[in-house]
Amino acid sequence: MYTLLLLLDLAEIWAMLIPLYAMLNRKNQPGFMQPVSIYIAIALALNIIINFVISFNRFLPEVLTSNNPLYNVQSLVRLTCFGIFFLQLPGTAYHTFRKWSLLAAGIIIIGYFIFVENFFNYDYLSSNLLTAESYLLLIFCIQYYLAELRNDAGNIFDGPAFWVVTGLAIYVVVNFFVFLFYQPMLEVNSKLSENMWNVHNIAFIIFCIFIAKAYYGTARN
Repeated sequence: MYTLLLLLDLAEIWAMLIPLYAMLNRKNQPGFMQPVSIYIAIALALNIIINFVISFNRFLPEVLTSNNPLYNVQSLVRLTCFGIFFLQLPGTAYHTFRKWSLLAAGIIIIGYFIFVENFFNYDYLSSNLLTAESYLLLIFCIQYYLAELRNDAGNIFDGPAFWVVTGLAIYVVVNFFVFLFYQPMLEVNSKLSENMWNVHNIAFIIFCIFIAKAYYGTARN
């Protein structure tokens, strides 16, 4: 049981090696996969730093003992990279909505952290940021499926976009509620909040596996 919990605790590092391996071995990819590759590289670096802070925070200066700002940065990176991914997908369905939604989200996020919440809060994750990111990306995922059904594109399983979107959809659906209730739960029961984060890590592993599958998918025009 201890080994399983340790693996879950470190999942944000080792799970990312799965799509990284696929990315390095399948370099001939359609252009819309480039933001996904950028996300893998940045997220892996951030997750290594996050786990380093967790493991060695007692040796670090107080100003560097919290990894909460790094999760905020990772949330913005994920929203940006996958937002660009959706904008670059072939076809024009929902393109204008996505573009203006991302622009509005950027403005709202900047205003929110200027006037409402401290981006560098050392005590709590920004549940509002993570929840909003999950909600917007889920809308983009649903739009993708609707567009594919409308276009009657045949077998949608033969393209990398399907696997990326499906992995992302699973991740944001599961974690929407984890992010939404994580901060209130942390204030009431820290042990339960830790268990909730294990749910996040399981969804993250699935997400990484689906991204790796996307690199081995057959690119469609």
